[in-house]
Formats: sequence, structure tokens, C-alpha cells
Amino acid sequence: MAITGIGTDSYYSDYYSNATEASASALENTLSSVTSETTEAELMEACKEFEAYFIEQIYKGMEKTIMKAEDESGTASQYRDYFGDMQIQEYAKAATGQGDGIGLAKQLYEQMKRNYGL
Repeated sequence: MAITGIGTDSYYSDYYSNATEASASALENTLSSVTSETTEAELMEACKEFEAYFIEQIYKGMEKTIMKAEDESGTASQYRDYFGDMQIQEYAKAATGQGDGIGLAKQLYEQMKRNYGL
């Protein structure tokens, strides 16, 4: 059964696109700065940032599956989207910060530690 009348493309504002690009760019800069001189603490922090970004993308993907009313437009909708994005980022950071998170950061850390000889 196809769902029609839902404008998912118009749901996300320009802010969302810019914020996602900035977040991905910052993550790319962090990971590209890893060298053989990087300390273990810096490497683990970079891996946790990646895990948080990964979890954030999962949450945002899940959010896209929620049906929204088409009449949601205007300033209130933009603020709601902005707040929702910030909330998702905080959830992702919290999920990564608790214990081992989902374990991705630890696995990535061990692999990069071997590759860079730390």
C-alpha cells in the first residue's frame, strides 16, 4: 500500500542540511587528524565521536519513518525541527557516553590502534 500526500522532502529545512554537513565535516576532520603521534585518549575520543554520529544518523533515519501532517510549516515547525535535531544529538552523545555505548567506538579504537601502532 503506497502512502501519498506526505511531503518528506519538504520536511527538513535548510538548517537541517547545513547542520548535517557541518557535523559530518567536523567528524571527518577529527578522524583525518589521527596519526601515529595521536595519544590513546585522543584516538578513543575520535572513535566515540564517530559512534555518536553513527547513532545520530540511525535516530534521524528512524524519525523519517514517522508520518507528519503536511500543514506543518512556518516558524514553529522550523523551531521544532531545530529542537528535535539538538535532542537527537544529545541522545546520541548520551548513548555513547554510557559504558561502552553500542560497542562500535571500542571496536574501531582497537582496530585503529593496531593500524597506527599505538
